[in-house]
Amino acid sequence: MSFKAFLSFVSLLAIAHNAFAGSRHFTYVYETATSAPGEVEIENWVTWRDLDGSSEVDFRHELEFGITRQLQAAIYVADWNYHDKTDARASGFSYNASALELIYNLTNPVADPLGLSVYQEYKVGDRIFEWESKVIAQKNFGPVIIAYNATLEVVWEGEDLDQREGEVQQSAGVSYEWSPRFSTGAEVVHELVFPDWRGKREMNFFVGPNASFRAGDWQTTITGLAKGMGGDGEPDLQVRAIVGHDF
Repeated sequence: MSFKAFLSFVSLLAIAHNAFAGSRHFTYVYETATSAPGEVEIENWVTWRDLDGSSEVDFRHELEFGITRQLQAAIYVADWNYHDKTDARASGFSYNASALELIYNLTNPVADPLGLSVYQEYKVGDRIFEWESKVIAQKNFGPVIIAYNATLEVVWEGEDLDQREGEVQQSAGVSYEWSPRFSTGAEVVHELVFPDWRGKREMNFFVGPNASFRAGDWQTTITGLAKGMGGDGEPDLQVRAIVGHDF
């Protein structure tokens, strides 16, 4: 799937609805806010990556539930992708995994000196198990939103889940709300990857702009990241769009 085809797909998602809404300002950075008790939101994620001339598109379908004033749960119904043909695999679609996500809010980014939340995710799929923890920090200064995530991720893969990989990630974003319906900003992602938790580490760095559109019960947020530093197997360019609806 080419980048042009990806943009056309995202445009169709947007055209399918007359307006967008919600409070998401970033796509690679999580914010501290959680859904209100009883609130349900559906999000569709699309991420396009340019991998050394070939393309990969990841899809995610997520259902979020407000459990209490501080606790939010989410189910990733399915993570799947489309990839171009390479020397190692044929082109086509493949299922990756499903997951359970929990976010617990501790403090408010407006009323308190610093907003804080903790995040835990468990992902299970075809010969893969992933455990991911985050600390989410956020501070709002009027129309300016600043967020930071510190993430530890461990992945077990293979027939007997005997292949391990770890990742320590830092990500940050800043966004300015020009109006209740529109905001723009930027995001950065810094990764330290530890293959098999030993040996030489791999470091990656990505940066790029974002924009968010909101109205009514709909929202869409899109981010484009370019590689500033990283190995040959990392994408030179990646674009993520998230379209969500609150019920």
